[in-house]
Amino acid sequence: MSTYFPEVREVKMDLAGRELTISTGRFAHQADGAVTVSLGDTVILATCGMGPGNPNADWFPMSVDYIEKWYAAGKISGSRFVKREGRPSEKAILTGRLIDRPIRPLFPKGITNAVQIIVSPMSIDMEVDPGTTAMIAASAATALSGLPFMGPVGAVRMGLVDGKLIVNPTYEQAENGQLDLVVAGTEDAITMVEARAKEVSNDDMLKALEMAHAEIVKICKLQKQIIDMVKPTPLEPTYKEKDEESTEKVKAKLDNAKLDEVKGLTKKEVKKKLAAYQEEVLAQFAAEIEAEELSEGFIKGVVADAVDDRMRYNILENGTRIDGRALDEVRTMKCEVGVLPRPHGTGLFQRGETQVLSYVTLAGPGAAQLIDTMDSEEERRYIHHYMFPPFSVGETSPLRGVSRREIGHGDLAERALLAVLPSKEEFPYTIRVASEVLSCNGSSSMGSVCGSTLSLMHAGVPIKKPVSGIAMGMVTDGKTHRILTDIQGLEDFAGDMDFKVTGTEDGITALQMDIKVKGLSMDILREALEMADKGRAEIMDAMMEAINTPSATLSPFAPMIESFQIDPDFIGAVIGKGGETIQAITGETGCEINIEDDGQIIITAPDQASYERAREWIDQITYIPVVGEVFENAKVVKILEVGALVEFAPGKVGMVHISKLAPQRVEKVEDIVKEGDEITVKLVEIRGDRFGLSHKEFYKA
Repeated sequence: MSTYFPEVREVKMDLAGRELTISTGRFAHQADGAVTVSLGDTVILATCGMGPGNPNADWFPMSVDYIEKWYAAGKISGSRFVKREGRPSEKAILTGRLIDRPIRPLFPKGITNAVQIIVSPMSIDMEVDPGTTAMIAASAATALSGLPFMGPVGAVRMGLVDGKLIVNPTYEQAENGQLDLVVAGTEDAITMVEARAKEVSNDDMLKALEMAHAEIVKICKLQKQIIDMVKPTPLEPTYKEKDEESTEKVKAKLDNAKLDEVKGLTKKEVKKKLAAYQEEVLAQFAAEIEAEELSEGFIKGVVADAVDDRMRYNILENGTRIDGRALDEVRTMKCEVGVLPRPHGTGLFQRGETQVLSYVTLAGPGAAQLIDTMDSEEERRYIHHYMFPPFSVGETSPLRGVSRREIGHGDLAERALLAVLPSKEEFPYTIRVASEVLSCNGSSSMGSVCGSTLSLMHAGVPIKKPVSGIAMGMVTDGKTHRILTDIQGLEDFAGDMDFKVTGTEDGITALQMDIKVKGLSMDILREALEMADKGRAEIMDAMMEAINTPSATLSPFAPMIESFQIDPDFIGAVIGKGGETIQAITGETGCEINIEDDGQIIITAPDQASYERAREWIDQITYIPVVGEVFENAKVVKILEVGALVEFAPGKVGMVHISKLAPQRVEKVEDIVKEGDEITVKLVEIRGDRFGLSHKEFYKA
């Protein structure tokens, strides 16, 4: 076959009743690795490429981008002005993070080449979320690139509907079921978890994880089939240069007892002790530094790595942590509400050095966020934003907008509370929570969950139950493992697992797990969940001391929202021709008015008086008069030969026949009333939409 047209290779399997196909050789021939993965009518293209490396680099420059293509779903962007795909949506960023997290740890340590993975949908069937299909495609493309990737990785989404676990649920099943769970892993074990749940039990969650991994094993084997067909040529990446001899030379001078002294309750304390010991070690190598045989930076790096290694050793062998806590001990906590006067609700949550201040802002239904992406159109009335300024970790850096990490942590905290939020009928407000990390030493995303719960209750949002969250960690040497409760920053950085769990007293509402080792057994996951339950309960107790039930009243600075029902036949009258009536109401009262198709009216008012004016106006428009009622100040709007047309209520016009204008005989209508006069009338007859009025009972000569 011509080199312009490489041989197309393809493998297939059944995945939950849909055909999963992995194909290579048809598209993107110049990429190091390129595949299309299809599931049903969804087709995903993924490419992986390796760029140059830098032997002196200290980090792995891998990037993963999920590019939404509206045309893949047969749609044109809903924006009036922008039709070309541009800045990624939050959903695209979150999908990119999902792809990145299980793949990145499977590259060898020390690789410094720029690795770029680009994943984009070519066709979307709008039935099953394409996220996990994209994860499979990214794994296959990376495995076929020839890079030293210790995959492949498989991924599935799990749902729970009416107590039944479902593999790759539809959008509707995932949205309305009790669980929306994404699981990734290798043939050996689970490596990544992301979940939104409605108070799911540990047992159900573990069953879902176990079922997911069974499918992941099949998906990994399928990828191995196509890898065996292609037999990709290995690439030669660049690794960070290592000087093993010099490293061992420095290590030989280190004292374990002094390494053990590098500990403390705060990051500053640990850093101070680390710096002091680094200076002590540098003094021992003054001659080598002077002769430029060793650098200060190299020696400090070896000492810092040794502190990490010693911390891991002490956890595994002695059950002791760098801040002196027991393995299952939660840091000291402080919770407050109402810390600021003007925001509609505030909650301050501090655990150890991690401090998060959450603000609640309430607004009318019109403030809901409209989300229009490649495969979804939705209205969000609960929005959570997470902010991580550089001062929170004692650093200075330019503010360049919202980071992918901030979007990810905000999404996790948002998912954690969704299960307990009141319905729109119960609480028609749009709710925004902004969690600002003021100080961080690990678990700030879980701090934002706890701060959000406090602030929502302080604001008077009738959440069904409070939610707490905790981050669990693990250290393992491959034989022994230790689970850590409430990990701090250094334990996260040097540990092997970051497992975040949120929930109420009755079950899990969100999960997020990333691991740096090959994978976790179900027994370890069960142990971590059980320890997390204990830690969450302790955190919940501390939160309940600050506030244990939603406030009975809203902030006086919050807008007032009331809803009521009108006959749907009156919707047109309330809106008016070209919207003139509703615009007049909102313009004069300062209220926001939303009208549902079923006739529900929602008024968001700045105060009680404004609401009452708007309500009275609408009541008048939708008023249904009754025969016998008397109306004062009815306005004569037109004079006819046979009588006068009178507006007796807003939008209600009736006829006062000439015989009903006065007790005596009237020769000419203008003898009694003129256009613009205000008179008192009585409703004497209703014929369909026609009203007969009388003025003679109130006529005064």
